[in-house]
Amino acid sequence: MSSSTPQARSPGDRVCQKEARAKAMGHIVLNGLMAALFASLFVRAGDLPSSMWEPLGSGTFPRLILAVMMVFNLLIIAKEGRRYMACQPLAPHAVRDWLWRHRLAFGVLGLFTLLTLAVPLVGFRWASLPFLIACQFLLGARRPRALLIALVIAVVMSFGVDALFRHVFTISLPRGVWG
Repeated sequence: MSSSTPQARSPGDRVCQKEARAKAMGHIVLNGLMAALFASLFVRAGDLPSSMWEPLGSGTFPRLILAVMMVFNLLIIAKEGRRYMACQPLAPHAVRDWLWRHRLAFGVLGLFTLLTLAVPLVGFRWASLPFLIACQFLLGARRPRALLIALVIAVVMSFGVDALFRHVFTISLPRGVWG
């Protein structure tokens, strides 16, 4: 028991130890991606136009906040790196199993990516309509009645949200190239 990793007393403890390694790797990857995003925003914040009312420049405060957030990300990466090194290796199929368990989340994320790419081209109404239908189909609407309800919800949400923003909030959502 002089090892640096605690010994598992039961199969449940071994699963918890393996989950700890997976969580540590997830935190490392997530915080690495966030630090890269914050670094790119940090560079872009320097290009913000300044005015005579801001002696330090308009990008100073966002750069300060982004720098602090990058430091936090790097500290979390260092902490989770130590935890990752202290845990036992994962089984060879653990990543595949994790991806399979989270397939719906990745599917919705992929559909959302397509939505964000489609909005400038076809507008909010026509981009959100197939997005909402596809999301509801992906998440389980398969029978004719459920598909009809999904279609009604998609039409109401895509056209209704657009009408709400345009007529109540007087904010125009993107109309697309042909808008």
